Amino acid sequence: MEKLVIIPTYNEKDNIHRIIDAVFALQQDFHVLIVDDGSPDGTGNIVKELQTKYAGQLFLEERSGKLGLGTAYIHGFKWALARNYEYITEMDADFSHNPADLVRLHHACAAEGADVSVGSRYVKGGNTENWPWDRAVLSYGASIYVRLITWIPVKDATAGFVCYKRRVLEKIQLDKIQFVGYAFQIEMKFTAWKLGFKIKEVPITFIDRKEGYSKMSKGIVKEGILGVLKIQWQSLFGK
Repeated sequence: MEKLVIIPTYNEKDNIHRIIDAVFALQQDFHVLIVDDGSPDGTGNIVKELQTKYAGQLFLEERSGKLGLGTAYIHGFKWALARNYEYITEMDADFSHNPADLVRLHHACAAEGADVSVGSRYVKGGNTENWPWDRAVLSYGASIYVRLITWIPVKDATAGFVCYKRRVLEKIQLDKIQFVGYAFQIEMKFTAWKLGFKIKEVPITFIDRKEGYSKMSKGIVKEGILGVLKIQWQSLFGK
């Protein structure tokens, strides 16, 4: 099996059943790994029930406590590499990322020469829906800020809907990725770019979650602002 979708969860009982069904309804041979940070709402139990329906395709890694988005993805990446997946995609559980777009992200890596494909809100054809104006301004401003500081040729560097070829994750020293929140996505793309991998942006429409609660916080935003400076400083002057 070569295609894995990693979905980190914390209190996603309202979404998890539907998002899993939606991925498998594509009938594109994706496997799904849920990395659940001990959700007290029973998200993990819902996944366990679905594993009977999707035996050999749906997997669950349970962690004790809320350890951060970045560490959840690193955990998932290592799990995927150990099981020889060739294409590893990360996405949210809340339908802000449309499962149907998984096919286009995979195609960009499998058939269009990309090493990393990014579901992008800020390239031609990309869009956002149902966002409050302040969140939209913050996100777009962050994308400009990242490019100004790091010079990375990616318009949506904070995007969390990303497909990686196996060789990218093998080359990145995952244990040295520093950030766990907002800056994690930036650091991963920046590291891949500096290693010489080709990044392709695929336009998507990002739709704000309808069920559950956003995990965004002031601390995550602060990490993003300061983290970008640290990422570029270390790139230019060493650690």
